[in-house]
Amino acid sequence: MDFEWNDSQPIYRQLRDRVVAMMLDGVLKEGDPLPSVRNVAAEYRVNPLTVLKGYQQLVDEQLVESKRGRGMFINAGARNLLLQGERRKFLAEEWPRVYANIQRLGLTPEELLDAAIHRPSNAAEGKEEEQKP
Repeated sequence: MDFEWNDSQPIYRQLRDRVVAMMLDGVLKEGDPLPSVRNVAAEYRVNPLTVLKGYQQLVDEQLVESKRGRGMFINAGARNLLLQGERRKFLAEEWPRVYANIQRLGLTPEELLDAAIHRPSNAAEGKEEEQKP
């Protein structure tokens, strides 16, 4: 699978964010192993040190643990920890822009709810394939 890296942030950070998204989406669960550094590096054609740096951020954030000789595994409680942080980040960074846009466009709560209800689901559109770290 080809993945387009964007220039807005380093690749190791984008890899970290992909793993975080997989954890939040439930693709990776507590106790699950992360794909090996070697496999991810080969699949995405990046330096293994880049993958390791992304994984190390997850270790530093206490979301995963490294088990010597066995790999890296999702820690218990990692998803809840992520949800708390990601919710705070959304409300502080993204929501003000979204809210300003809603106000600018004059959208009503009813219109927003109607749009959410009638929005097609991404789950059936190959989301799990796209989610590889």
